[in-house]
Amino acid sequence: MRLARRALSLLGLLLDALLPPRCLACGTAVDRQGGLCAACWTRLTFIAPPCCACCGLPFDFAVPEETLCGACLANPPPFDRARAVLVYDDGSRPLLLGFKHGDRIHAAGAYATWLARAGAEILRDADLIVPVPLHRWRLFRRRYNQAALISNALSKRIGVATVPDLLLRRRATRTQGGLGRLGRARNVKGAFALRRGAQVAGKRVVLVDDVLTTGATLAECAAVLRRAGAARVDLLTLARVVKS
Repeated sequence: MRLARRALSLLGLLLDALLPPRCLACGTAVDRQGGLCAACWTRLTFIAPPCCACCGLPFDFAVPEETLCGACLANPPPFDRARAVLVYDDGSRPLLLGFKHGDRIHAAGAYATWLARAGAEILRDADLIVPVPLHRWRLFRRRYNQAALISNALSKRIGVATVPDLLLRRRATRTQGGLGRLGRARNVKGAFALRRGAQVAGKRVVLVDDVLTTGATLAECAAVLRRAGAARVDLLTLARVVKS
């Protein structure tokens, strides 16, 4: 084990020499792989308690632990809990867009570390980690599914199995950008299905995606898993939109 650790340390030094560590957001030189420079770090808003016990919406003041936000009280979602690492804003947007569209897939390991910390409560007794799927034509154009990359990295980090093809996107939906809450919900209605032969009955499933906006896509996926008998469905994302 000592020799293995030494070999990994030497390999890391060699990697740093060949590919000097760069800030995940702006590309400035940093002291370690998967890090952020001080300027980009200070622009991020990490989400921490107190928050809605269901959807994870951060509250501005201390509340009892099981408090629900108004939206979850008025219209309970089809999932049990949702947690996110960051507020999706001007500080986090470059990270997410670079990862999703800019081929910065080397960041998956660092993001998995953040997700493991933010989602410790819901990952503690999870049975499966499942990424939100892309339609095959969009996957062909983009070449990778960012949700699957972070799911795989998270799985390796915490030792919970991930099944990247458990859910299928059976029709190509239009992009959610520019659509309102109702439009997003209509756009993904019936778009997802469980892979033939997949078994989730009695399982505690964690759905993983990059951003939670209105929650329409994740809610539709959660509903599919619920109908298939999942005992619990939780959501874990890198960022979420927080409206004032």
